Amino acid sequence: MDTRTAEPTTVSEMLTEEFLKPLGITQQQLANAMGISRKVISQIVNHSRRLSVEEATQLAGLFETDEDFWINLQAAHDRWESRQISARKHYTPITVILSAS
Repeated sequence: MDTRTAEPTTVSEMLTEEFLKPLGITQQQLANAMGISRKVISQIVNHSRRLSVEEATQLAGLFETDEDFWINLQAAHDRWESRQISARKHYTPITVILSAS
């Protein structure tokens, strides 16, 4: 599998499939444990919001993982999204723009 083109596992997928479902934890229960709103958890689970470093640290503490686990999941997906954007757009290098002036 080409990791540059294949979409990596998202925080949403990992959180839902490997933690919430197997442990029988609801979004509301997780939100309460983290001291944040259920809406924020819902946005993370529905992949409409990025995971913050603070939230990654909270998840690491709650699920006894390393915070880098969560941070790296988010970063890998961010890099993948960036590559998708770059593949669709053409950017003229600044040196070319400046030399045309």
